[in-house]
Amino acid sequence: MLRRLRSLLRRTHGSATLETALALIVGIPFCLYAFETCMLTYTEGVIADATRLGVRYAIVHGTDSSNCSGPSKGCGDSTGTNVQNVVTNNAVISLHNMTGLVVTVTYPDGTSTPGSHVKVESSYEYVPYFSMPGIAQTLQAESEGVVVY
Repeated sequence: MLRRLRSLLRRTHGSATLETALALIVGIPFCLYAFETCMLTYTEGVIADATRLGVRYAIVHGTDSSNCSGPSKGCGDSTGTNVQNVVTNNAVISLHNMTGLVVTVTYPDGTSTPGSHVKVESSYEYVPYFSMPGIAQTLQAESEGVVVY
């Protein structure tokens, strides 16, 4: 009886199949989670860069610019739509659909004359490629500058 038990324990038929199955069960979700984490981080960086580009656009398109943006009199873009478009157009390289990107442009001093402040805030509800716990988050970026022109 003991001899028979030992021979059963020594058999290795199917062990490679079992090891492969276990490796795939653990390995594939790990790879997908790593991919999602990388894409989340990349998208967060792209949105932060796009927000900074929006501020750069706003600080050189004050009242002294021929294509003025801001709440000052004589500006064709009093709501900051051009600044919002700059942010949205630059955020597209994140490889996500940016229709959910919310961009808020504010001029705390109430004017877009040189020396006044501009603040751009962006918010995006990250949509993961694969449904995984802990990945869906709201990404936010904020940048401020002083109008130059």
